[in-house]
Amino acid sequence: MTTARNYLPESQMGPAERLLDVVLGSSAHLWHNRPGLDVGGTWMPAKNKTGKVRGKKVAPGLFVPAAVALYSRLLEIHKLNADLMAHLASYALVETDWRDLKVACAALMLVQTRSGAPIHDDDGTVAFYDDDYRRIGEAMVLWYQKKSARMLTPKAVLRIAELLETPEIAALNRAAGFGDPAAKRAPLGRWAKAATKWLAVRETNKAMLQGLVKAGYKQTIKNLARKVGYKPETPEFFGILGWKQSQADDGRREIGLDNVTLVKSERFDGLSEAEICETIVAQKMRYKDAVGRLPADIGLTPAIMVALLPTLSDRDLRQLTPTLEELGLLSVAEIRARWEKAIETATDQRGLNIAKNVRDASLKEKLAESADNAAKKAVAAATAEADIRVMFLVDKSGSMQGAIESSKDALGKMLAGFPLEKLHVAAFDTMGQVLKPKVASSAAVKHMLSSITAGGGTIHGAAVQALHRDGVRVPADAKLIVIVVGDEAGESGAQFAGVFGTLGYSVAAMALILAGTRGGSTVRDAARTLAVPYSEVTVNQFDDPYHVTRVLRALLEAPVSAAVPTPGLVEKVMKTKLLEVV
Repeated sequence: MTTARNYLPESQMGPAERLLDVVLGSSAHLWHNRPGLDVGGTWMPAKNKTGKVRGKKVAPGLFVPAAVALYSRLLEIHKLNADLMAHLASYALVETDWRDLKVACAALMLVQTRSGAPIHDDDGTVAFYDDDYRRIGEAMVLWYQKKSARMLTPKAVLRIAELLETPEIAALNRAAGFGDPAAKRAPLGRWAKAATKWLAVRETNKAMLQGLVKAGYKQTIKNLARKVGYKPETPEFFGILGWKQSQADDGRREIGLDNVTLVKSERFDGLSEAEICETIVAQKMRYKDAVGRLPADIGLTPAIMVALLPTLSDRDLRQLTPTLEELGLLSVAEIRARWEKAIETATDQRGLNIAKNVRDASLKEKLAESADNAAKKAVAAATAEADIRVMFLVDKSGSMQGAIESSKDALGKMLAGFPLEKLHVAAFDTMGQVLKPKVASSAAVKHMLSSITAGGGTIHGAAVQALHRDGVRVPADAKLIVIVVGDEAGESGAQFAGVFGTLGYSVAAMALILAGTRGGSTVRDAARTLAVPYSEVTVNQFDDPYHVTRVLRALLEAPVSAAVPTPGLVEKVMKTKLLEVV
């Protein structure tokens, strides 16, 4: 797991800086559904193209090093400012798509000690009650918004307990005072209470429970009910889940033993293709549920896929692109039109990975376009409240040999998100070279960078001078963010900072995308000299298709100095209304 760093020493970082550290440095995934390798605390796929990566084998599931790193940072925020952590938890749920961050925040809020305890006067009477932040954890579990992809899924609710029961996380909670240090069981706080309420709501809303079953969560809900010892009000709960009950040895069970009609997930064996399609349409079955029932001699056919299309989300359509291509369905005008609409709604860059599994060049191009769209949306959201201009400076000096090639792909992924009129790119060694993409796309950016080769000395200011000579000017009411890609080797930070003042550029914030091995501190020192916020990420963070848009927003939302009214991420988080249990 890579970690973003603020130029302040760790001991001097306040809650705001730590929050930004979480946003920039947290891994996109804590859970992985395939075997991997632990390479110095970073998860990598067990099978890779080069075959050169070595590390400790890890099974599918929770990657503990990443979980510990993220949870530890959240604990630090809570310790420094519990109110900020409460707002961050609320913000993570309703304003972001970071699934694992939602789980980690909910876990922390459910076990932390601010639980509405009475505060007594000297005479023993209750003066008032402390803030109950555990209720925010409950509210995160129970929050419901029809058709929203941001509420916690059954799997996420179960993962909260899995995270809290992980020995390393349990040890962190005990050390923070969230549980009995001598207890054998991990502290779960109000998780069981919240999960029980979650199940009760679904039991009383038959359509909601049936929808989750159709979505493929039947076994997850069973596991959740077992874990909390859920006792339903009616046997219909078991019937919808197709969950046969048996009597306990002590004879205590009364519900679900008699007169329960179990809804079973019957296979389609013995049915014709037409009958399978009719069943799918009649039951409005979802893709995962239907595919698991298909007989081997029929398999997934074009007709069956067409029957499933009404239940597929835009995200499903993007992910199933290789299947749709193989079945020849993307040549059907109506289906192709809906697929292209799904491409336009992409919020992550997974399309680049999906493109590797399709053959048609036009499909590859469209999937790349979906990644560009995601980056553009992230930039648009981050710059909605201010006129942001970006100077993007790429180090191509001799010390960047090797790193420059590995950086080009990452730069293509992120630069495609910026409007061309607000993006100014220059490469530098001891002299600057202005670069201009033909259009705002990752392909155009890669083409622009293709001629860059590493060699020569390093003067960061040369890039700024080249842009000034080329006529780049920043409006007085705009905010200039300077993002440098390199290893920080070069002139002194004071010298680099001085170039901006000499040329009349007022810098609002600076950031470094570290490529290769760090060789100096030019950018950090320049930010300190200019007294502006500084953020840092590493190039390999852009390998994660879900992380690119997050990093872009975080870099652009870095809090600026007090003299600048534009709200940063911390301000946005603190403006988020605290969740409440309904």
